[in-house]
Amino acid sequence: MSRTPFRPAGLVAGLAALALGLSACGGSADQGAPAQDQQDPEQQQLPVVASTDAWGSVARAIGGNFVRVEPIIDSPGQDPHGYEATPRDATTIGDGRLILRNGGGYDDFMTGLIDASGNAAPVIDAVQVSGLGDAEDAEGAAAGHEHGHDEAGHAHGGSNEHVWYSPATVEKVGQALARELGTLDPANAQYYSTNAQALSGGIAQLTSKATDIGRQHPGARVVVTEPVPEYLLDAAGVQNVTPQEFSSAVEEGTDPPAAVVAQTLGLFGAQPPVDALVLNGQTQSAATDQVRDAAEQAGVPVVEMSETLPDGVTDYMQWMNTNLDALDGALTR
Repeated sequence: MSRTPFRPAGLVAGLAALALGLSACGGSADQGAPAQDQQDPEQQQLPVVASTDAWGSVARAIGGNFVRVEPIIDSPGQDPHGYEATPRDATTIGDGRLILRNGGGYDDFMTGLIDASGNAAPVIDAVQVSGLGDAEDAEGAAAGHEHGHDEAGHAHGGSNEHVWYSPATVEKVGQALARELGTLDPANAQYYSTNAQALSGGIAQLTSKATDIGRQHPGARVVVTEPVPEYLLDAAGVQNVTPQEFSSAVEEGTDPPAAVVAQTLGLFGAQPPVDALVLNGQTQSAATDQVRDAAEQAGVPVVEMSETLPDGVTDYMQWMNTNLDALDGALTR
């Protein structure tokens, strides 16, 4: 899937006419009123806007029946890196009582939407909440889709904006959601807190499952087409041996240098070959087709991990557990 840079200036100009009306929808004086004060059952639900359905699923886990979550991106066919916002999206943002974005440059379209709407609703930025590396450095690096790397040239977490693949970050975001929702809806604050505790319990089980995979497959090595799942691989103790230039080029939507492609393909024919290919199924290019073909020809299992929720999946824990099961199955071949 191609990466098209977002042009926030054009969005703000195109949506300026909407801003006045939208400001009446969000950031009003009754923002802290309990949800139960509304008469219409649908209006009892606090509108929460998430940049992607991945974060929307976390918001639903905390808010339950007391929130109505509206993800801006809710389809595997939409690419957050190059998403072009619409006036309808601005209306959605304007109606939100709480806004959840990934941050780190991943969903920059949210900045233009929030500015155009005039909504003063609280915003939770997952990268800032994560504490992974320096938030400002992550913001600048991710805006150019570059990542920190170790001496071997492999990407590491400090400036990787795909923080929803970090179980610890999801737990922190869940706690932040509970606090903000409890402020907006004090009557149900304990409910949100209880749900955040339940999410923390699920995250603990997820982390334990990942750790067990690492113990069962010590020294496991994988190739990734993009750095999307790196935090989950780190949690599982699985080494990413992909040349940095390859995964960065794929994420940028550019062709990796021929020598880098050859280096990557060689990992499947080495002795021993890598244990699995972890592929972002939402991004396809000549380079990713080549590595997939090389993996299949070498008998190396292919695992797909997406940026947004797969079709038919609405629950974050189900999604990540499925990813870990697929990884474990590939490494157990």
